[in-house]
Amino acid sequence: MASDSGKDGKAVVTRFAPSPTGYLHIGGARTALFNWLFARHHGGKYLLRIEDTDRARSTEPAIEAIFDGLRWLGLDGDEPATFQFARSERHAEVAQTLLDSGHAYRCYLTPEELAARREKAQAERRPFRIDSEWRDADPATAPAGAPSVVRIKAPREGETVIDDLVQGTVTVSNAEIDDFVLLRSDGTPTYMLAVVVDDHDMGVTHIIRGDDHLNNAFRQLSIIHGMGWDVPVYAHVPLIHGSDGAKLSKRHGALGVDAYRDELGLLPEALFNYLLRLGWGHGDEEIISRDQAIEWFDIDHVGKSPSRFDTAKLLNLNGHYIREADDARLADLVAAKLDGTPDLALLTRAMPVLKVRAKDLNELAANSVFLFAQRPLTLDPKAEALLTPEARTLLSRIQDRLLAENGWTSEGLEASLKAMAEEIGLGLGKLAQPLRAALTGQTTSPGIFDVLTLLGREESLARIAAQAAPAEAE
Repeated sequence: MASDSGKDGKAVVTRFAPSPTGYLHIGGARTALFNWLFARHHGGKYLLRIEDTDRARSTEPAIEAIFDGLRWLGLDGDEPATFQFARSERHAEVAQTLLDSGHAYRCYLTPEELAARREKAQAERRPFRIDSEWRDADPATAPAGAPSVVRIKAPREGETVIDDLVQGTVTVSNAEIDDFVLLRSDGTPTYMLAVVVDDHDMGVTHIIRGDDHLNNAFRQLSIIHGMGWDVPVYAHVPLIHGSDGAKLSKRHGALGVDAYRDELGLLPEALFNYLLRLGWGHGDEEIISRDQAIEWFDIDHVGKSPSRFDTAKLLNLNGHYIREADDARLADLVAAKLDGTPDLALLTRAMPVLKVRAKDLNELAANSVFLFAQRPLTLDPKAEALLTPEARTLLSRIQDRLLAENGWTSEGLEASLKAMAEEIGLGLGKLAQPLRAALTGQTTSPGIFDVLTLLGREESLARIAAQAAPAEAE
């Protein structure tokens, strides 16, 4: 396999070039990551290009969503992004150069003629290839005023070989490469032309992209050779599939990066780590930091087979990063998901006991709601069922016991309630169950003594009193 080092001593330059016709999808995010890491590993440059030539579908919100997702993942470009549409004149200039040098030609075939030839090829069950009589015609014979497109003169003899860093050596017969359009009849450049010109002008040395673009590479080489430009190094990465091996779709969890952040409640370092491991590996390492990724990343260890997206594995990885995250940072993220303006100091203090149970920020937020609940608490059905008359009577006895506690430390409360459980011949769990329901309105929560200390003496006793059986009159 070819080396992944800089070509001919040139500094490595990579690019990520999304079309802003929707959100930054998960496959695009991985492509951006691989380009960013390759450039960082080689001390090179990573650039962004917005391919906004589809004016009907390219929108400002979509562009901002892409930038937002890249910023969140820490994959900003090293320079301001290039916008492809703004370079249309440059693209047309290159097409004219190809015309002048004889590597392109004006084609006057009408849409009707092309459709008839396509139908004929289908009827004869053969591939349709452009075979225009205008390829070698004298320009003087062109019909005056008739619309035309500019087509590349693709090679017809021999074969084209690409030494791809991922796919290995790939060979295509030149007879399979048709004379594709460079400029439309209205003078606007096609994607195929614009991409090549932009990559050249941006100094891109390595093109790392999905393997669905491999066929495009063979066609784009016609332009590169026609202009006498350096050929970039190609690395066509297999696409991501769902857990069932089918092409990744929304039913597999193929959401926009913003949805992984906002709807699934992921941390960026978790998604970064997970995307890195989709199709690339470093031994048996699963948890890989950003610095380690830069040090270790190479194209040689990108697999040839499609990787499989596994949401459960992603959430497990996210749980690891939540447990490792700074408590104040988590408190800020969780506060944004809660109603009102929660007490950040209390949230931060609660994080060590809350985060051990959560796999995502949404779960973390849901588990912290009890801290800010207003009395009387709304009990969930399971908690309501737990608070039987006997349980409420037990709560009254627990209330009396806790009223005598002045220190209100986790250790002191635990010692007191353990002693009470022994005195009345019950397991500690029998006391903790109704106590948890009264304090949180739920049947699951952090450890009951952590709950008591987080809520504090006054709030804890008030919540218990609200659910305890009233004291019997003497």
